[in-house]
Amino acid sequence: MTGIMTTKTRYKIEYLAVLTLIIVLNLVPYRLALMFGDFIGFLAFSVIRIRREVTLDNLKKSFGDKYSDSEYRKIAAGSYRNIARGFIEYGLFPKLSKRDLSEYLCIEGEENIKKIKDSGRGAVLVTGHFGSWELMGAFIARRGWPIDYLVGEQHNLLVNKLMNDHRRLFNIGLIEMGVAARGVFKAVKEGRMVCMLSDQDAGNDGVVVDFLGRPASTPKGPAAFAIKTGAPLACGFIVRNGARQKIIVEPVIEFHPSGSKENDIKKLTQIYTSLIEKYVRRYPDHWFWPHRRWKSTT
Repeated sequence: MTGIMTTKTRYKIEYLAVLTLIIVLNLVPYRLALMFGDFIGFLAFSVIRIRREVTLDNLKKSFGDKYSDSEYRKIAAGSYRNIARGFIEYGLFPKLSKRDLSEYLCIEGEENIKKIKDSGRGAVLVTGHFGSWELMGAFIARRGWPIDYLVGEQHNLLVNKLMNDHRRLFNIGLIEMGVAARGVFKAVKEGRMVCMLSDQDAGNDGVVVDFLGRPASTPKGPAAFAIKTGAPLACGFIVRNGARQKIIVEPVIEFHPSGSKENDIKKLTQIYTSLIEKYVRRYPDHWFWPHRRWKSTT
């Protein structure tokens, strides 16, 4: 009982700390809030050194001799800043939900989403832990596209509710992992776009494809849902340039199933994983390098 009470108390303290930070951030100017994100990123990488060695090891094994040690440290530090900025922007949703987001964002490839919407079909939009991915979804939803997130549940239910409340500020629908299949099928049938992150280690449940030159266990979900429902699958990314950001939506992936379920899932997963890789190679400081992406395959 004591352990349970301790956990509950810790969760409540975490929630109050996060809530207080969000309230304060929403009171200060946007650029100042981003500067605070830069400071948090600096602390995490250079002072506290959270998964610093994992990050540098992932980078060096992915790019080899392409960069010097100092360049690797610079990329890694930039990654931590971008991660922190993304979380700060997520916390700023109460403020941003009342503003014209085109002040901060633009979109390239909007015609690719429009083509899907005009067809009246639902779709699967795949991205990764790349840039400010939550803000990308909020902007797409604000542009009038009905979207749902496939989300997992955080251990701290108070923080979990706070996160989902922020998403709902932009009318983003939520599909919980536990009812993923039923929720995705329903959303696609209703013409909604289901957004999924698909760039983290999937363990024994994943399909192994090539990512940055190494075999990586990858979630089957996006490919499996697209093939099962016949929904088009596209990839989207958000690129930062100071306080301004650009969302890039790639054309729908042209894929014709062969009828072999496992082979088709593997092929489609490889196609969109290669797209994620393209953007990671182009903007290496935008990706979530602290994650142990290859732990199941090395």
